[in-house]
Amino acid sequence: MHDPDCLFCKIIAGQIPSSKVYEDEDMLVFKDIHPAAPVHLLMVPKLHIPSMAQVGAEQAPLLGRMLAKAPELAEANGCNPYPQGGFRLMINTGDEGGQEVHHLHIHLLGGPRPWKKG
Repeated sequence: MHDPDCLFCKIIAGQIPSSKVYEDEDMLVFKDIHPAAPVHLLMVPKLHIPSMAQVGAEQAPLLGRMLAKAPELAEANGCNPYPQGGFRLMINTGDEGGQEVHHLHIHLLGGPRPWKKG
């Protein structure tokens, strides 16, 4: 599925440029344009899923692959190793949950603290 009005669908389609750090058949990962931490990546499934509220069992393998890729992406993009280093994964869901783009995405944040509040 693709939503022609969705910002992330347009980025996935190459209609809007991004600072891509990883891509495979299922996901695109790029740098957030307004980073809240020294490392701030957006992990976006290529399948248009509006939010976690629409995720079903059929998306479990996709989300599992995305989560399993996170440690490699974190290290490759400057996060310090566990346990002294580390990273945070965050999924905002809906307006009250802070979701600004209604295409499911995982924020990967890391790097030396303190980070910006928000």
